[in-house]
Amino acid sequence: MAAEGESQSLEYTSTWIVASVCSVIVLVSFAAERGLHHLGKLLLQKSQESLFEALQKLKEELMLLGFISLLLTVVQGPITKICIPEDAASHMLPCKMRTTTHHVSETYRPQTIGKRLLLSAETAQHCPQGKVPLLSLEALHHLHIFIFVLAVVHVIFCVTTMVLGGAKIRQWKHWETAIKNKHTSRRNELIPELATRQESVHWRKSAIVSWVMSFFKQFYASVTKSDYITLREGFIAAHCPSNPKFDFHDYMMRTLEVDFKKVVGISWYLWLFVVFFLLLNVEGWHTYFWLAFLPLILLLLVGAKLEHIITRLAQEVDEEKAKGNEARVKPSDEHFWFHRPNIVLYLIHFILFQNSFEIAFFFWIWSTYGFDSCIMEKLGYIITRLLMGVLVQVLCSYSTLPLYVIVTQMGSMFKEGMFKRHLADPIRAWVSGAKGEGS
Repeated sequence: MAAEGESQSLEYTSTWIVASVCSVIVLVSFAAERGLHHLGKLLLQKSQESLFEALQKLKEELMLLGFISLLLTVVQGPITKICIPEDAASHMLPCKMRTTTHHVSETYRPQTIGKRLLLSAETAQHCPQGKVPLLSLEALHHLHIFIFVLAVVHVIFCVTTMVLGGAKIRQWKHWETAIKNKHTSRRNELIPELATRQESVHWRKSAIVSWVMSFFKQFYASVTKSDYITLREGFIAAHCPSNPKFDFHDYMMRTLEVDFKKVVGISWYLWLFVVFFLLLNVEGWHTYFWLAFLPLILLLLVGAKLEHIITRLAQEVDEEKAKGNEARVKPSDEHFWFHRPNIVLYLIHFILFQNSFEIAFFFWIWSTYGFDSCIMEKLGYIITRLLMGVLVQVLCSYSTLPLYVIVTQMGSMFKEGMFKRHLADPIRAWVSGAKGEGS
């Protein structure tokens, strides 16, 4: 037994094994770093500066993961040497104890009992009678893997959502092209289109009816050609009236790229949410199941709100027309929650992360403890969570994200992607210089 324990140490491991494993790790890491580097150069060559900045944000997240990994490795010794009363460690468990034992680390699968008892004995031998380690080496290792899986799945989900949502928005390009190719006045053509939408607005002035219709509209034709033309004209009239041929579609794609770099990362409040969930994942509370409804509820609420803003804008046009004023959409922050359009982006960021968390947690539990783990709960719960995860991903990609991109342009101010990079940077430098001289 002693020889077996010694053979696991690096002192008693063959040098060719150490060198081979080290070489593979270095080669894979170097290939990943070079791949990201060349991807960044490709994005710059194609003038995709916003996506390049998103890639830089991704690198920052990878660096943060590396630091977390290093920190867990360095502190695992001191953490396992911290002893707490056995009674304190037996409360708020994700699973009930299957057997009576002096070591609380044995909680999950019968086939791993021997392994867990050995690990418990190794980590708990320094603890006095009646106390156990704060966290076992095995639990630290599993936590390490979970954090990595969560970050990877979140990035994959964000990229998938942005790619699918961007593809949906690109389908509107022919509307933009058709508008520019018209030789007649767009103002004259807009009135009949607005009138068509207003005919359906008269009977939707009731707040309840308006919200119900907005809720269901997000599931089909969330943005119609009439919506696009109306909102485009309102934006141009408010922010660039001297340029009626302004490429509104190209501007929206730039703002989408700018927003992408904001949602691809994991902010501090999202990590706080992870900690909060891990605290409440107690056996019998079914936290994992009920939490799966949160992203779907928030997504439906955001989609209904965005659709309702379009309806409210059309109602305002109808009211102005009744007064004999000019029939034109007037962008304003007043239509958004707390008069802040960017709150919608924070909600979408949280929705994507929470959905990623659900899927990542499922695959982590499955690969680590098996499908029969008590954390998985009943099969019906599992199927429900997975179906809601797929529904959230599809709905967010094809409905909510395109809605967000176009409706949030109806704020009082234009967004960061208004100017292309070669114009935005000098303007930003000029503003900074002016502020410096003023102070």
